[in-house]
Amino acid sequence: MMLLTAGSRGDVEPFAALARRAAAQGHEARLAVPENPGADLSGLDAVSLEVDFQRLIGTQGASPWTAVRHYRTEVGPGMRRMLSAAVRETLAYRPDVVVHHPKVLTAPAVADALGVPHVVVETVPVLTPTREFPAPGVVNRDLGPFNRWTYAVTRGAGRMFRRDIERACAQLPSFTPDSAHSAPAASLVPISPQLLPRPADWPTSAHLTGAWHDDAGAPPLDPDVLRFLRGGAYLMATFGSMAVGDPLARGRAVVEVARAHGLRTLLLTGWGGLALPDALRGDDVHVTSSVPLDAVLPGAALAVHHGGAGTVHTVARAGVPHVIVPFLADQPFWGRQLHRRGLAAAPVPRQRLTTERLTAALVEAVACAATAERVGQEIRREHGVQTALDVVLSC
Repeated sequence: MMLLTAGSRGDVEPFAALARRAAAQGHEARLAVPENPGADLSGLDAVSLEVDFQRLIGTQGASPWTAVRHYRTEVGPGMRRMLSAAVRETLAYRPDVVVHHPKVLTAPAVADALGVPHVVVETVPVLTPTREFPAPGVVNRDLGPFNRWTYAVTRGAGRMFRRDIERACAQLPSFTPDSAHSAPAASLVPISPQLLPRPADWPTSAHLTGAWHDDAGAPPLDPDVLRFLRGGAYLMATFGSMAVGDPLARGRAVVEVARAHGLRTLLLTGWGGLALPDALRGDDVHVTSSVPLDAVLPGAALAVHHGGAGTVHTVARAGVPHVIVPFLADQPFWGRQLHRRGLAAAPVPRQRLTTERLTAALVEAVACAATAERVGQEIRREHGVQTALDVVLSC
């Protein structure tokens, strides 16, 4: 099988988990990923899709408006390289099934050219329409009977990149610009039903598998991180790839609130979303760019984060309550959803993040601890990767 993914670490790790499970069961699996993905790919047959999303975000930011402004110089060329590499690498591998992220828009065409099925992975549930909630990242409030209409926006992404898709697919035999592509054999949604129950109006081809967790275990922690974890109660804060706004102000708010509540702070700077002002340095704060979240979350009192789907699931699996500071895309959706399910404080939009608001959110989140632990136990019993692999192998 060929697995194609694109985006940040949260988009890569689920695919790496699926590739590792497939290989462990004797199946040939090749994983195509962005450059500098930030995920553990050890032992995997992995190739590059020739685009560095970390560099893209570093130069043009995470906002869709800045992405539009930088389309000609950064976003467009990066997408063209990725779409073309996906076709080239898949043709070279000649798999019997293609499993792909929705951003890899050339995957259906190359699967059709090879005469094999393709399976789409909705790391965020934005492709399969439902009346139960609007497409995450399209609108931020429930539209009732009109929710299904919001999914047309996400399905229209291919039109924006139509010429890039056609250029990349020129490598395919018998490709014409007006070629119709087959529908996915299945849609895999690597989300826990503990966080998002399966909508009643989804078709049978949509599989809510549970979260995809890599059972290989996290790599060893740095000794300095280990010493910090053993020093007493702490909160973990990360904003992942979200680098817009003022990272120093956010870091200041997190550390001040943690200290006011007798907590130490593990501050993960990620791709630049958090930073520590010099005046707040101390033994009760440990700053590092990244750590395996699975290894540091089980001992945390709570987690302050941006609400990306990958982080949401990792925190929930650890049984830790959330304070979600959403920036964009699906993050407000997850903030609302986890708050409704009693796992998180009401979300604090990043433009409104202050010490006062974060203090209130921390108090509310701590009250969610018992529910978070119970839900974490249920998520740890799920077999999302195996369920997904069984669906792929049946296609």
